[in-house]
Amino acid sequence: MTAACLAVAGCGDSSESSSGGGTTNITFWDDNGGPARTPVWQHIIDEFQKANPTIKVEYVGVPIAQIQQKYDTAIAGGGLPDVGGVSTAMLANLVPQQALDAVDDRVNNSSLKGKLNEQVVNTVKAAIPDSKLYMVPMSTNTGMYWYRTDWFGTAGLKPPQTWSEFFTDVDKLTDKSKNQYGFTIRGGAGSIAQMLEVIYGQSGITSIFDGSGKATVNDPRNVAALEKLVALYKKNTPEADVTNDFPKMVAQFDGGSIAIMQHNLGSYNDHVKALGADKVAAYAVPKSDQGYRTVVSNPVSGIGVFASGKNKDAAFKFAEFAASKAMNSYWAEKTGVLPANSEVRDEPWLAKQQHIAEATKVLTDSSTKVVQLPYYLPEFNAITKTETEPLFQKVLLGQMSARDFLDQFAAKFTDAQAKHKQRTGG
Repeated sequence: MTAACLAVAGCGDSSESSSGGGTTNITFWDDNGGPARTPVWQHIIDEFQKANPTIKVEYVGVPIAQIQQKYDTAIAGGGLPDVGGVSTAMLANLVPQQALDAVDDRVNNSSLKGKLNEQVVNTVKAAIPDSKLYMVPMSTNTGMYWYRTDWFGTAGLKPPQTWSEFFTDVDKLTDKSKNQYGFTIRGGAGSIAQMLEVIYGQSGITSIFDGSGKATVNDPRNVAALEKLVALYKKNTPEADVTNDFPKMVAQFDGGSIAIMQHNLGSYNDHVKALGADKVAAYAVPKSDQGYRTVVSNPVSGIGVFASGKNKDAAFKFAEFAASKAMNSYWAEKTGVLPANSEVRDEPWLAKQQHIAEATKVLTDSSTKVVQLPYYLPEFNAITKTETEPLFQKVLLGQMSARDFLDQFAAKFTDAQAKHKQRTGG
């Protein structure tokens, strides 16, 4: 694991709570540390320390693929930070272990009262049965399709509005003799959320569970949709896609061999830096055959105050500062996501960001249907990562049928949902 530390002489845990001269030290774990995000947090930390000279922030950058394990290890053995990056996808694991403090009262008594987007706040509260706010939300996201505007222009194509147009365009934009592929499938780490977006986007099914609590993942319409996606592998995508994680997927697209790449708003800066703002743009999930757009929910990202911290007032003050209008605006602009602070919506830079404008238009469209992923299930991360990612690779390689894969996937979700209802009396 790589880690970076700022603002203090050494890297420790939250037990090192103070130093001489009345200075308070707090430790912050960034849950997506790396070259894209670390400089953004460095700026926020620098600004915070200018405004709060008696508080020093120790920064530890943790790669996103390692953050959950790092939190679990620290819960078991001690050494949690005072404050850290969390998402709604993590809450079902962290809250039952009493790792996080609810921050409802702190927010209501702070400068953030009434300033956080109500829909975002409600999404965070819905992730936990007690409906409390276990983090200060910073941003939300949505699935987008990044495309090469120059390739589309040369081919005389416009961004596809339907899935039929999508599959036609992907085929037209593929030219293996030029190492040019219409699409790239994420087959490695992080593949399942993107796969779900494609199949629910095509099928138009609007809920993960039906009225009886049975998962809809293996609905025949989803099976047919997955078969269409898998049929692109090696025909319209690179063969290496079977092990594609985020860095590899971005490297292929930004390296100039991919016409369309499925991801979210967060990869904007990578694409613009590599290709130029004139050669890349984003379009939303195509409409289903039913004529409406079905979007799979994305986790809300934010900052949690850890229950074991010795300096909770200072920890919350840092979270409050990071979520303020000025810092949340900076965060959203630099990382390419939707800000959680509602005061940011009038910032001039928002109107200039094509991908943000496209995402906002879709998410505020009354005809858009949002499929809420069950982040509240403690088993959610295990099911969608360690248990199903290897099986999806088997489907891509032709070693397992789409139906068998989705049957197993649905069974896991259905069982987890039944256990959740037993626990909560639902």
